[in-house]
Amino acid sequence: MPLLPIRLFGDPVLRQRAVEVTEFDDDLRRLADDMLLTLHSAAGAAIAANQVGVLRRIFVWELGEDRGALVNPTVEWTSDETQDGEEGCLSFPGLYFPTVRALRARLQGVDVHGEPRQESGEGVRARMLLHELDHLNGILFIDHLARHDRKEAMRRIRAGELEHPVDGQEGPVV
Repeated sequence: MPLLPIRLFGDPVLRQRAVEVTEFDDDLRRLADDMLLTLHSAAGAAIAANQVGVLRRIFVWELGEDRGALVNPTVEWTSDETQDGEEGCLSFPGLYFPTVRALRARLQGVDVHGEPRQESGEGVRARMLLHELDHLNGILFIDHLARHDRKEAMRRIRAGELEHPVDGQEGPVV
């Protein structure tokens, strides 16, 4: 299982909507495994296929002992109650900003075998689910920032303040 290069802000693939997965085969399971390995190496919480240059609707996560993959996810519901907390992204290494998200969320989709799966969460888990779903729709966390925070994020990106590459990766990894 190879480590996959993580795409950074500015790469057009991050702004593209990923396509529905229709084949649930060994290639899809291998992609999920490679994404989990990449995620673990980058010490992140979750990663979407767009972030490794693959336009397929799948993301993987690892929050402590909780790990998995969700394919073709859609929002079943989100709470009206929100949370405002620090959020970062492997495609923006070293940038963290307060980001408003729903406090609770439930997504539905399928697993890597095509079996129905539902994932829900509150707090950090809800934030992770919604962040990764956004990636699959070509939406980035900076799109959710308050105007002054987005301006600061863009200033820092232009100034080259993102963290440096890790473990021989072509781009930086958090």
